[in-house]
Amino acid sequence: MDSWSNPQPVLLSGASGLLGAGIRHALEARGIPALRLVRSVPHQGQIAWNPVQLEPVADLALLEGCSAAIHLSGASLVGRRWTAAYRREMAASRIGSTLSLTRLLSELRQPPAVLAVASAIGIYGDRGDELLDESSAPGDGYLAELCSDWEAAAAPARAAGIRVVHLRFGIVLSRHGGALARMLPLFRRGLGGRLGSGRQWMSWISCTDAVQALLFALETSALRGPVNLTAPQPVRNAEFTRVLAQALQRRALLPAPALALRLVFGQMADQALLASTRVVPAALQSAGFRFAHATLPQALAAQLA
Repeated sequence: MDSWSNPQPVLLSGASGLLGAGIRHALEARGIPALRLVRSVPHQGQIAWNPVQLEPVADLALLEGCSAAIHLSGASLVGRRWTAAYRREMAASRIGSTLSLTRLLSELRQPPAVLAVASAIGIYGDRGDELLDESSAPGDGYLAELCSDWEAAAAPARAAGIRVVHLRFGIVLSRHGGALARMLPLFRRGLGGRLGSGRQWMSWISCTDAVQALLFALETSALRGPVNLTAPQPVRNAEFTRVLAQALQRRALLPAPALALRLVFGQMADQALLASTRVVPAALQSAGFRFAHATLPQALAAQLA
């Protein structure tokens, strides 16, 4: 176990997001303060930063003494059409901000022992029925390339001797945000359905397990490099649709045709909504992590209770 779990602060970006809020509350429950990086006017426990500026933080000394760092901020990868402008925004908010932060950390006299930086299972691309773990090679396409460059941007932290963990998130299930929150209104009205053929694999994780797995990765010194944050049992989209409808006691008879999704979302439809990515959390399981919600019915029941 690394020394991050002492009462020294943990540096956190993206604290206002779904996962960031969960991490912040989990740290506070352990008596560990979260020192939040924010773009707005900072309040107590916050540091103003702007990763596009030459000096992203006004006073580098403010970052000294943190036991760990967690970098979660970035523009959403799904839900919007990937126009040229939005692709630039995704790259800047993920690749650019990661490079900016890791350069700052590398300049500290006392850098954190570990950095956990968000990534995504989109790095594997559309792989059909292939079973994928952390040893699998990156796939093809814009999203896979974006994720590969995103992870490579953490090089300054690795060069400074910081243990870097790339958190390859699957679909995080929470009724408070993300994909599930967008699905629930439709499914509750009986308007839900599979996406395209429904045969594509969906690799998911409950929000509870995502938060706990992130903390586990911080405190487990054997974990470094890519770590898949997905549950052990990925499901096909048709199965996900059936289980969600059953949990809500509704029917799901209105599929979204692939052509319609492509017309609305363009490239994002094929690389995110319709892509088949069958991912297992080999690194977490080998390190001894225990999932609270190992199956989809368990995860949905917990969120819908």
